[in-house]
Amino acid sequence: MDFSKTSPSQWLGPDSTPADVQRVIGFLQQQGTFRFPSLPNGLFSAAFSDGGEHEQTGYANIWVRDNIHIAHAHWVIGDKAPAVRNVRAILDFYRQSRHRFLDIIEGRVSASDPMDRPHIRFRGDLAELSEKWSHAQNDALGYWLWLTSKLALAGDLILQPADIEVLILLLKYWDTIQFWQDEDSGHWEESRKVAASSIGVAVGGLRSFLEWLARGPGRELVPHAADVEQLATRLLSSGQAALQQILPHECRSTDPSQARRYDSALLFLLYPIELGEEVPGATIVSDICEHLLGPHGIRRYLGDSYWCADYKTLLGADQRTADFSDNLGSRDQLLKPGMEAQWCIFDPILSIIAWKRFRDRSQQLFHLQRSLSQLTTAESRFGAYRCPESYFCEAGTYVPNDITPLLWTQANLRLALHVLHESLT
Repeated sequence: MDFSKTSPSQWLGPDSTPADVQRVIGFLQQQGTFRFPSLPNGLFSAAFSDGGEHEQTGYANIWVRDNIHIAHAHWVIGDKAPAVRNVRAILDFYRQSRHRFLDIIEGRVSASDPMDRPHIRFRGDLAELSEKWSHAQNDALGYWLWLTSKLALAGDLILQPADIEVLILLLKYWDTIQFWQDEDSGHWEESRKVAASSIGVAVGGLRSFLEWLARGPGRELVPHAADVEQLATRLLSSGQAALQQILPHECRSTDPSQARRYDSALLFLLYPIELGEEVPGATIVSDICEHLLGPHGIRRYLGDSYWCADYKTLLGADQRTADFSDNLGSRDQLLKPGMEAQWCIFDPILSIIAWKRFRDRSQQLFHLQRSLSQLTTAESRFGAYRCPESYFCEAGTYVPNDITPLLWTQANLRLALHVLHESLT
């Protein structure tokens, strides 16, 4: 097949073989689709541009959440060294900012101010950013604990005593703020609420940590291991109980500004976190496909005003990715009904879930074909075969937003192709 002369959505189908999938991966690698430039310490910026145009958006900075998803993708496909370097750098950041955990644990500051919480966004040289940001994000910390524990359990990451100390500080911090009922800004860094997607990622992190603590290399370095295990087990139980009360909603609240029935962030509890019976997977997938799936991508949630129609006309470049966590209403006024941005990070995850959770080849291919169709074309200002963050409506036409390419989208697409190849093999 001449990939350059056919639509990406036609590259793979029911009769595809492992060799066909490998040819698609090889072609996209040649096109630079799966380019993941990293800093010398192994960290990834959220997005990259040869022209440096992401400096004004802030996407040249480091987000813990994005980095963990990208590092995990590398690890799963067998490219372990970048994943280990990445997680090691994040460990180093939290080791040097351990006072953020201690100050809240010991009561010197309040967790009510997100700037006093452990930072989930920072500079590539591991320096904190002074810019006001919604650092109340238990999901980001949960992802960090989850992948750190998985790499340590596999023996790919060797934890030092100082690393273990900061992981234990995270447990004590979560105990202090009672993460299972803590209002955080979650995956989308917006208004604070008690969110199942944040609680669920923390649950996944605790479960992986307990697995490492039970049988992982280096566990003998854990001080007072029985007490640590008891704490982690109690936190896990509290998180699971909260999920049972909230799911399949993202947030149950009497406050209409917080209550949310559908949210695509819940997909990440099915993959990569891979929670089990405590998550109603079929309901979550059905909800998202029925209520959030669009022709160009998948909405994060109904009423999402980020990159809504004509976003670039309505907001200046310095405002588009600003911290709206305290005044989301001002941005929501810009949204026209039904004109939310349609994101590209979800279809590849749905493709993976379809196979890993439900062994549904038809849906696996359907969402992978959709994901491939979201790649930019040769006519795009970004060039061909780039992975956008989302498509938004500009002057009546859906186009990729400025955060193109987004490394998180790239990582998810690469993973979906890997899982298809693996399942066919």
